[in-house]
Amino acid sequence: MPLYFAYGSNLHPRRLCARAPEATLISAATLPGFRLRFHKRGADGSGKCDCAAADGSYSVHGALYELTPACLTRLDAVEGPGYHRHPVQVTTDFGVIEAFTYRARPDWIAPALRPFHWYRELVLAGARFLGFPETYRRAIEAVPTRDDPDAERAAQHAALLEAVRGARGR
Repeated sequence: MPLYFAYGSNLHPRRLCARAPEATLISAATLPGFRLRFHKRGADGSGKCDCAAADGSYSVHGALYELTPACLTRLDAVEGPGYHRHPVQVTTDFGVIEAFTYRARPDWIAPALRPFHWYRELVLAGARFLGFPETYRRAIEAVPTRDDPDAERAAQHAALLEAVRGARGR
């Protein structure tokens, strides 16, 4: 079964399981030598997460999930053409584990983009749920956001955020 390192809006199991129902959270994990950025151009025109290569003083915190082949197919479709699968070695309480993650394709990176407020809050909810370090959570909180101009999409994600914030897992 493939192991997936989630670091963006898929961090929280409730969010990921809405997209890939058979996904199983294994543990929190860390990807050294990368930095969390919100510079991937989303289909909606907002900034989405990417784990960008950085010097060794940086790490991206995330969640390690086990996926079924059907989950992987659905996740590939959701992540779309702006990301590609990338093999990584993540550190967990069980040691270093081989997994894959999604990284932004270079032609989909736009450094000036800002995420929608609800998107950043989904990432933050996952970081809180998984108990990431306070300094890491504060760095996410400090990312400037913008309002989603699509009121229906914003309302759907507000409802998802409420469910995620109230969840204790799946």
